[in-house]
Amino acid sequence: MADRIPASTFHASTQLPDWRMFLQRIEASFRASSYEAAVAFVGQVVAAADAAGHHPDIDLRHPGIVHVVLTTQAARGLTDADVELAGTISGLAAGAGLGSEPTAGVLLEVAIDAIDIDAVRPFWKAVLGYDDEPPTKPGGQVVGLLDPLRIGPAFWFQQMDEPRPQRNRIHIDVDVAHDVAEQRVAAAIAAGGHLVSDDRAKAFWVLADPEGNEACICTWQDRD
Repeated sequence: MADRIPASTFHASTQLPDWRMFLQRIEASFRASSYEAAVAFVGQVVAAADAAGHHPDIDLRHPGIVHVVLTTQAARGLTDADVELAGTISGLAAGAGLGSEPTAGVLLEVAIDAIDIDAVRPFWKAVLGYDDEPPTKPGGQVVGLLDPLRIGPAFWFQQMDEPRPQRNRIHIDVDVAHDVAEQRVAAAIAAGGHLVSDDRAKAFWVLADPEGNEACICTWQDRD
């Protein structure tokens, strides 16, 4: 397995001004002159990735924004394979006349305080439809959840020493397809959560984990 490259090493030793490090990955944003030009650039990136045998996550948005994320899943971090492909992608962008917006990236994570992480985490895993993030050490505690599609923000759980007496002031809205909403609600309750309110169902159900942190399962229905 390839060795991981620390963020400090990446920024100190690489000549990749288009890219920025975000935890275990690097990201770059490029702006094309048109949506068509952006699509053509994505095709070039895909071809380069196939040739390298290493594949980034690519996000294409109107009017011509291409966001690229590179990491090595097996190493759970950045490796030489990412750095090499990042250089190739930057070269393709320059050759196609795309501009670079290196500070445009944002990595969103949601942190939830918990007294008993192992009791709280299954509720959020069920309500989000996420997967457990493997612990950093073999046999260690699972403290994170990841979107299997790598689209939504990561969730992680911070150990608390004392419970909060007040109602939480932030909650998570989870919009799902209308035909899986009730299944998702049931899964969250089965995972240790409870129903706070279904007064506005099927627009949304208000749920809470075992320690009272709330989330709403939402659909497009019953909103007129």
